[in-house]
Amino acid sequence: MAHPAPSESPNLPIELLRRAPKVVLHEHLDGGLRPGTILELAGDAGYAGLPAEDEAALAEAFHAGARRGSLAEYLEGFRHTIAVMQTAPALERVAREFVEDMATDGVVYAEARFAPHFHTAGGLGLDGVMTAVLRSLRRAGGEHGVGVGLIVCAMRNEGPELSTRLAELAVAYRNAGCVGFDLAGEEAGHPANHHLAAFQLAKRKNFSITIHAGESFGPESIWQALQYCGAHRIGHGVRLAEDITIYDQQVVRVGELAQYVLDHRIPLEICLSSNVHTGAAPSLAEHPFPYFFRAGYRVTLNTDNRLMSATDMTSEVALAVKHYGLTLADVEKLSINGMKSAFVPYGERCRIIYERIKPGFSMLREELGGA
Repeated sequence: MAHPAPSESPNLPIELLRRAPKVVLHEHLDGGLRPGTILELAGDAGYAGLPAEDEAALAEAFHAGARRGSLAEYLEGFRHTIAVMQTAPALERVAREFVEDMATDGVVYAEARFAPHFHTAGGLGLDGVMTAVLRSLRRAGGEHGVGVGLIVCAMRNEGPELSTRLAELAVAYRNAGCVGFDLAGEEAGHPANHHLAAFQLAKRKNFSITIHAGESFGPESIWQALQYCGAHRIGHGVRLAEDITIYDQQVVRVGELAQYVLDHRIPLEICLSSNVHTGAAPSLAEHPFPYFFRAGYRVTLNTDNRLMSATDMTSEVALAVKHYGLTLADVEKLSINGMKSAFVPYGERCRIIYERIKPGFSMLREELGGA
């Protein structure tokens, strides 16, 4: 997809970007573990299936597995991280380190998502899983000054009875920090409307919904997520670009779905590195992010899986600055877009924008001489 030429970008050093107040809406809890933590938890659990036995080699094994241009192959590494997240102490540690890593990366608000039923093989029930993760997120969030929320994922390839049960679980923990319900997994052959009962339940309970769509399948998947299932946000949404025609760098057609997403301010949870790794976009040069951003879509920037894609939020922002010419004002807009789209009450969104994001960027502008 051809894009408009990027605007001029000031010099934005990586350490300045790290201190910029950032927001993460799309990060999988089981896709962001520290390699050292995986090794220690594997030892505790007696898990012998890891592809390497030292941190550097293990990290590279995960990265190499994720860079094969296929969502199905990208997901293979999760069997190892899930295998070591089967006890309350392990889940609490992973959740605590998630928040610690967000704080180190300059993130002021983060939503982590996971499929709780994947973590019951060691004897924990669904309530035990949720309690462990939410307790640790709340405690660590308070200690590090990071706003946090948890999203429960159902899986497209599993039955509608289970997804409905998971929607009920998510809603039951809304007052403990669970902020949304998601549908993840391979899109092709697993349409979202097979899980309609779960989404109807979430909607009846006035609960927030995000759905992975437009990653490994086209605009039809996004349309179904919105119009059948009532999604408030779209996870990835990259292939919405297929509903837009650009010729000689000029937009000649915007389809009804793309116009709807723009007009109704539907947030797109873009994950640059992951989108290339899974084949959702052929390359950073051909990623539709700059078009979406310049055209005024509610674009948010996210990490997806920090371990698998060898990234963090600072790195994702740096990619956007380098490849698409983003300015500091553009980076601030991404953070505000993210906070506006977060699944927390309106007052909390405003508080973080006006007490953390805007003052933080004001200080950075002063460092750059008012740029």
